Amino acid sequence: MSSDEKSVRIDVVDVGVIHTPSDKTILSALEAAGVNIHYHCREGFCGACRTKLIEGEVEYTTDPLAFIDDDEILPCCCVAKCPLKIKVPL
Repeated sequence: MSSDEKSVRIDVVDVGVIHTPSDKTILSALEAAGVNIHYHCREGFCGACRTKLIEGEVEYTTDPLAFIDDDEILPCCCVAKCPLKIKVPL
């Protein structure tokens, strides 16, 4: 990671802390860290990767079409805007 890229901390409950470039989707970051997360479409359509957002804020790269609650995110189509705390269904 070059010094120009901003790294973001993601605390994954029951898994540990990972660091990722701020322009990488959360799903990609979780996969790169070896976190097993269920997904199908990678574009916000199916909702299979629905994850609980405990702390922090995300920005969607694509507007999600799947239903999510106010305290949930779709990691396949969002990036972290600040440090996050999430709970991935295991």
